[in-house]
Amino acid sequence: MEIKGGERLDDTGFSGIKVIQGDGFSYGVDSVLLAAWAAGQLGAPAARKLKGGREMRIMDLGTGNGVIPLILSHKIPECSICGVEFRPESVDRAVRSAELNSLQGRLEFVEDDVGLLLKNRPEMAGTFDSVVTNPPYFKAGAGMAPPEQWRRSARWETTADLGDFIRCAGGLLKDKGNFYMVHRPFRMADIICEMREAGLEPKTLRLVVPRDSEAPNILLIHGVKNGGPELKVLPSLAVHSGNGYTEELLEIYRT
Repeated sequence: MEIKGGERLDDTGFSGIKVIQGDGFSYGVDSVLLAAWAAGQLGAPAARKLKGGREMRIMDLGTGNGVIPLILSHKIPECSICGVEFRPESVDRAVRSAELNSLQGRLEFVEDDVGLLLKNRPEMAGTFDSVVTNPPYFKAGAGMAPPEQWRRSARWETTADLGDFIRCAGGLLKDKGNFYMVHRPFRMADIICEMREAGLEPKTLRLVVPRDSEAPNILLIHGVKNGGPELKVLPSLAVHSGNGYTEELLEIYRT
C-alpha cells in the first residue's frame, strides 16, 4: 500500500488497525470517544446487531481520514460503514486505509458535501440504522481561524454547518435510528434545538472533563429519530488522572 509524501502510518491502538494521516492533522481523543459512545461503552445505548441477523448500516458524516469507521469496524463487527468527506485527499487516505486493513468490503468512502448529500444522493435517504459525526466545532468567522485550509475545515464550519450535519443525519436515518455526536459544550443549546428541528430527539448526554473538578470541554450526545421526549444526563467522564488516562478511558482501548 502506497504511503505518499507528507503522510504517515499510525496505529490506532485497536486490534492492529492502522490509519494513514497527513497534512499535519492527527485525530484526537474526540474520535475515540465518539466510537466508544456509539459502541455503547460510555453509557449511550449501543448501535448493535439488528433483529433477524441483518447487518447494520452506519454513516459517518465528515469522516476525514476515516479513523472513526476504522475504529468502529473493530468495536462493532456486525456492521458496514459509509463515510462522507468533501476533501478529496482525505477520502483518498480513508480508502487506502480501508484497503491496508483489508476492510474494503465493510467500509465505503464517498466524496461529497454533507450539506448537499441528500440532494446529490437521494437514494441514501432513510437507509441507515445509525449515524455518527464529529463535525467542525466553530461557526464560520468565529475566533482566529488558522490560515491552513485543512485545519480550518477540520474545526471551523467552512461549508456545511451544525444544522446541515444534523438535518442530514435526520434524513439518512430510518425511523427510530440512532444518532451519535461529539461536540463542544458551548454549542449545547444549538445542538438540542437543531436535533429537535430535524426529528432527532435527544436521549442521552454526557459531558467530558479533562480531569475531575475541571470544567467540561467535550460533549457526547445521543438521539433517536422520532423518539419520545426524555433526556438522560450521565455523570461526567474524566479523561486524565495523574499522569495518564483514567481507567474508564483505558478500558476503551482494551475492547
